[in-house]
Amino acid sequence: MARPRTFDEDQVLATAMDLFWAYGYEATSTRDLCHAVGLDRSSLYNAFTSKHELFRRALTRYVDATAANQARILEDPRRPPAERVRELLAAIVELESDSYRDGHGRGCLTVNTTVELAGRDPEIALLLDRDLARRLDSLRAVIAAGLAAGDITSARTPEALARFVNAVIAGIRVAAQGGADRPVLESIAATAMDALT
Repeated sequence: MARPRTFDEDQVLATAMDLFWAYGYEATSTRDLCHAVGLDRSSLYNAFTSKHELFRRALTRYVDATAANQARILEDPRRPPAERVRELLAAIVELESDSYRDGHGRGCLTVNTTVELAGRDPEIALLLDRDLARRLDSLRAVIAAGLAAGDITSARTPEALARFVNAVIAGIRVAAQGGADRPVLESIAATAMDALT
């Protein structure tokens, strides 16, 4: 009979996610993970089968939380569509400013993983592609609503504008990771809104 687990799987995933977020997949060793989560190697592998599976589950946790937060902002019917986009950009700036330490931000685990693994890990690339499609769908919907309402005035299509806003969000996160401070990040967000409205 298998012994019952004596650890909180959700807490292990949260801790592993933070470690992968800080150092990336390759630079985070199994030893680092065991030390951070307080499990020995066999317990970690019994629960998650491999470092890769633990990473996949931690990344899934991150993309689900990020997508839910974006949807909460973009689907708020109390605000006009352009204000929802502005609020999303402000939330990204706030998040990146809060993670700013030692002259650099933490960036985005999705962006970091795209750069590190998407070109050589088909399973992770598929997870990232699904996440991107979900985020673009919610951006496209609010932008289409904004174009119909007249508070987004760009001549571009909702698809093109959704990809633009998504690229701006990634750019804000990369800029923060590279050391850009809050006023610079706010300026990027404001410029994006100028392009939309």
